[in-house]
Amino acid sequence: MHTFRFAAALMLLGSMLLVGGCRQNADPNAEAAAAVVKLTSFDEPARALLAQMTLDEKVGQMTQADHEFIKDSSDVQKYFLGSVLSGGNSDPKEGNTLQAWNDMYARYQRQALQTRLRIPLLYGVDAVHGHNNVIGAVVFPHNIALGATRNADLVQKIGEITAREVRATGTQWAFAPCIAVPQDERWGRTYEGFSEDPALVSEMGAAAVRGLQGADLGAPTSVLACAKHYAGDGGTAFGTGTIGAKGLDQGDTQVDEATLRKIHLSPYQPAIDAGVGSIMPSYSSWNGQKVSGHKRLLTDVLKTEMGFEGFLISDYRAVEQLDPDFKTAIEKAINAGMDMAMVPDHYPEFITLLKELAQEGRVPMARIDDAVLRILRVKFAMGLMDEDARLFATAADQEAFGSEEHRAVAREAVRQSLVLLKNENGVLPLSKQAARIHVAGKAADDIGIQCGGWTISWQGAAGPVTEGGTTILSALRAAVGAPGAITYSADGSGAKGADVGVVVVAEPPYAEMQGDRETLELAPEETAVVKNMKAAGIPVVVVLLSGRPLVLGETLEQADALVAAWLPGTEGAGVADVLFGDYKPSGKLSYSWPRAMAQIPINVGDADYDPLFKVGYGLTY
Repeated sequence: MHTFRFAAALMLLGSMLLVGGCRQNADPNAEAAAAVVKLTSFDEPARALLAQMTLDEKVGQMTQADHEFIKDSSDVQKYFLGSVLSGGNSDPKEGNTLQAWNDMYARYQRQALQTRLRIPLLYGVDAVHGHNNVIGAVVFPHNIALGATRNADLVQKIGEITAREVRATGTQWAFAPCIAVPQDERWGRTYEGFSEDPALVSEMGAAAVRGLQGADLGAPTSVLACAKHYAGDGGTAFGTGTIGAKGLDQGDTQVDEATLRKIHLSPYQPAIDAGVGSIMPSYSSWNGQKVSGHKRLLTDVLKTEMGFEGFLISDYRAVEQLDPDFKTAIEKAINAGMDMAMVPDHYPEFITLLKELAQEGRVPMARIDDAVLRILRVKFAMGLMDEDARLFATAADQEAFGSEEHRAVAREAVRQSLVLLKNENGVLPLSKQAARIHVAGKAADDIGIQCGGWTISWQGAAGPVTEGGTTILSALRAAVGAPGAITYSADGSGAKGADVGVVVVAEPPYAEMQGDRETLELAPEETAVVKNMKAAGIPVVVVLLSGRPLVLGETLEQADALVAAWLPGTEGAGVADVLFGDYKPSGKLSYSWPRAMAQIPINVGDADYDPLFKVGYGLTY
């Protein structure tokens, strides 16, 4: 038995009984009634461990490396690493399978357990709509769709399932939820935000935290949540970003403090109140100053004023952006309040330079100790330091991965997220007894397109990117059953004589940076399919797959019915359920829908607010 773990367990026993956080002996009724357990209630054992640590061990805890760049797993032991992540393209080298993920995680965790103090690793993944990097996982609709459901209980349930699928791979930290409040649909991360309305984002974000972390952060079915990207990432001005015409991503939010607080800071307090254990500062700037080095925002506002007790993790290589000199950049970030640095490939240099900064007094030891204390208190709260800690996935954990039970919840999320924008002459719902329904559009039979970005790879991709799930076309065919009742062509040809046509049009998959667009019209090849179908002289239903409201133009005029299906994930059957009327559409827009590009950006509260469809709009049958 590790002596520290035994001593810590004894110290924890009394304090956990008092705060309702005991994993075995607390009254479950009292625990259910108690407020969220304060992370600072774990400070006694965390401080006892901190007192035993060398500077090398402390700096190691503040360092996160990416699996993709770790040449030897022994680096975890060598550098006392506190965390490892798999970025959007950082799969196990043995292949993207459930077992390979478990084996990869276990290699790193076993190295951590061979260090002097045996402090376990936190392993982080971008599980932003399910455990979306892993083939076979259930991929849920993106947040823009979940915002349209207006169902916080459903969002919490999705968080719970995501946590279980994350834990099935051994990993135990999800870089989610994104609680940005996007104000300009040209931003490539718009779909990661629940809404342009901070009140709705606040409600959904807190629900997602509760789902991921559970009633007890130390339960084996819970994962550490990470609210992101603090703060103002959804409010950057067009032209201040990083690529193309400079776009919006990683740009500058040019607003006064009252506006920053009202729109962009407001979702963080509910997330903190829900107990979120980690927060990721944004790449973006506020009035010209990078948030990742903004001491007032990170320390004075977030930690002191708002009472955040967890730790801050930088975004991918974000520290490097603070100064051309890496050492100075580290100094700025840590002194501003950054507790752990995501330095995917430069982790040895980060460790060397931060040690030098501490020895030179440029980063006070008090700041180092505060950062490490915050990390350790979260690890204690997660139960990682418990004598009987479950650090590896069990067969039972893995059994539910990608299960039909989990897919049923995702299918329900799809049903509730669809927004019916137009339905002339009662074209919808479709009849399962129709002699022939002609389906068109390449996206109709493409699970990669319907999942969008952050699916298996960072930017996502078209095609059969994962296993399990159902495309919209296959779901429509399964619902009808009769051979030949559903015909298909990618370009809309062959529709003549059908009772009705269904055209699935879409944006191609994208994620941050590469998803920024100057204009938001549908691509000509997509609108051409609608024209081809319309030329057949039959009623046309358009299903739009997109990560944001798009300028519809003549497509809206040509469509007899139009459904915003967002990025529904792997369970395309949910779309068929609504099209056939097994479930009535109930989704309501969580973003304003523009008439034309001249209106963008458009948001509720604008002096000349006159969108094509307002926030809250949505028809039903």
